[in-house]
Amino acid sequence: MEFIEFLVKRSDDMLEMGLGHAAVVGISVVLASVIGISLGFLTYRSERARGFVLALTGAMLTIPSFALFILLLGPLGLGAQPVIVALTMYGLMPIVRNTVAGLNNVDPAVIESARGVGLSRWQRLLRIELPLAWPVIITGIRVTTLTLLGIAAIGAIVNGPGYGEFIFTGLARVGTPVAVDLVLAGTLGVVILAILFDVLFHIVRRLTTSKGIR
Repeated sequence: MEFIEFLVKRSDDMLEMGLGHAAVVGISVVLASVIGISLGFLTYRSERARGFVLALTGAMLTIPSFALFILLLGPLGLGAQPVIVALTMYGLMPIVRNTVAGLNNVDPAVIESARGVGLSRWQRLLRIELPLAWPVIITGIRVTTLTLLGIAAIGAIVNGPGYGEFIFTGLARVGTPVAVDLVLAGTLGVVILAILFDVLFHIVRRLTTSKGIR
């Protein structure tokens, strides 16, 4: 009951933090998608290049988030910028991996048929390969988004926007009556955003995937 009263009292803050949290994650996902899909397309035919890119993007995931945010403070300063750069780095690996997997799983006979009717390399990619690989690619983007929603909360250590402000403020006040409410409110906000993003991806997938390959 006290927690509900806390949420009502801080509803304006919850909304403001939610919008900021969603914004940095949304921007990061768009950047990671553009870079990741491009890298996947450029390397999926070459085992060596593919292995290098997957190893590099995988290595980025091993960097502790606290350390990465602090390292980015020097060149980027406080605020949303270091958070967006860090989240973009963390978001690349699932998108690259799924882009490579999706493109490699396209039936070679379909590609040969497209080549046989005179489609260029770019025409085959845009009209045949990417549409067939899209369900796998968008799954990678969805996984990236849900992962980044949690990591974005840590961006509060560099004054990044989002629910991390509530969480870190609560942790700093451990032992006080409001500490648990702050941490729960921040956590609940991240969970609600994850549900909303998941629903959004379900809708986008249905709208952007042809009925024959759903």
